[in-house]
Amino acid sequence: MHNMSKPEIYVSTDIEADGPIPGPHSMLSFGSAAYLADKTLVSTFSANLETLPSASGHPDTMAWWARNQTAWEACRTDCQPPETAMRNYVAWLNALPGKPVFVGYPVAYDFMFVYWYLMRFVGESPFSHSALDMKTFAMALLKTNYGDATKRNMPKGWFDELPHTHVALDDAIEQGALFCNMLRVHSVERTD
Repeated sequence: MHNMSKPEIYVSTDIEADGPIPGPHSMLSFGSAAYLADKTLVSTFSANLETLPSASGHPDTMAWWARNQTAWEACRTDCQPPETAMRNYVAWLNALPGKPVFVGYPVAYDFMFVYWYLMRFVGESPFSHSALDMKTFAMALLKTNYGDATKRNMPKGWFDELPHTHVALDDAIEQGALFCNMLRVHSVERTD
């Protein structure tokens, strides 16, 4: 089947890291939840990663982790080498029944880590080098400034009752459902 005829699969992704940028710091874990536009959860992927050999935790980030022990413990169990995790991730993405679109909140942080790890350890990105930012999408839907497009300013009806735990897969599932609810609002507005 040619890529253009495949539906878009929205790959809501959340990462946890020990610093602000990849390279000097490590991605500790990541989770992706692949959704169809109608909020069907197609599949999930998550992995905890061994840290990069020459990297170290940033003091500010490590102070945050010290206050969030449960999430820290969750992302430090069953750690895999980054090469293994990223190769498995690409295989998972390529097996999805559609064209994967990276979705994040905020996308710049999560995509920066995932893209860097994909290029460093696999040499390719099934997402190309593009990603969809939920905050920008919220700005357009709410007809507001970017700075005001925050979760606290979003309508309650956009949210499903899902946990936000700072465990990557939990947060990816929660944010993916939010994104699909935003898509629904967008499609209703287009047909009005």
